[in-house]
Amino acid sequence: MRTLNLDFTLEKYNSLCETISKSSYTTLTFSQYFSRKNLPEKCILLRHDVDRNIGNALKMAKIENEFDLVSTYYCRKTKRVFKPEYFKQIASLGHEIGFHYETLDKAKGDFVEAIKLFEQELNTFRDFIEIKTICMHGNPLSPWLNSNIWNKYDFREFGIIGEPYLSLDYKKVVYLTDTGRTWANKNIRVKDVIRNGDYQRNNPLIGNISTTDDIIDLIKEERIPQICLLSHPNRWHEHMIDWIGESVLQNIKNIGKAGIVWYRK
Repeated sequence: MRTLNLDFTLEKYNSLCETISKSSYTTLTFSQYFSRKNLPEKCILLRHDVDRNIGNALKMAKIENEFDLVSTYYCRKTKRVFKPEYFKQIASLGHEIGFHYETLDKAKGDFVEAIKLFEQELNTFRDFIEIKTICMHGNPLSPWLNSNIWNKYDFREFGIIGEPYLSLDYKKVVYLTDTGRTWANKNIRVKDVIRNGDYQRNNPLIGNISTTDDIIDLIKEERIPQICLLSHPNRWHEHMIDWIGESVLQNIKNIGKAGIVWYRK
């Protein structure tokens, strides 16, 4: 794959990390960002939602570590992701493990059951690793938004200091995500969105960013003080057959997501 300039490969992610390391940006974990009083003039929050592939998450964590970068990996409580031995390896590289919760989905909208399940799953993580921040998982097929649980409860009562969708000031932080296997802000995002109309209207990057090379150019320009980059490890591969499989699967999903977005609007 080195002879091809393919996007969403671990080689391309290596190039992204190298660019960040050569810039004047400082990378911070979310727990560092939420707990520091004085932030660097320029910083990047590398966020990973580990939905399925914890093995790829570890590979990305090692790449980041090679360039002295830190990031946050939000992990689900599922059989494919909840593997404490991987959490410990990722954390040993200087990264943060966070809880990628989806308990309102699992409780089918029952808030009382959802908060009980949240505490149970959070404690299961904490048996193996320190958890200071959380981030909701967004299932496009579910009618519930997991972060709505905090309309009734307070995550700070569980020793949590922040939730990216709720705690970041998106007037200061530019949010970019690889949802749909593209960095472009298309109508295929059901849950991975900032629910702020002003942010969507005023984001200067909408329509100008679609590839990782665009992200690399943006970082080289250094004109955006604070950036949050959300990437999903299951989208980034090192072998051609895996890359092709993910591409085909995501294109099929995007058709369905576009239909969901259209229907809900």
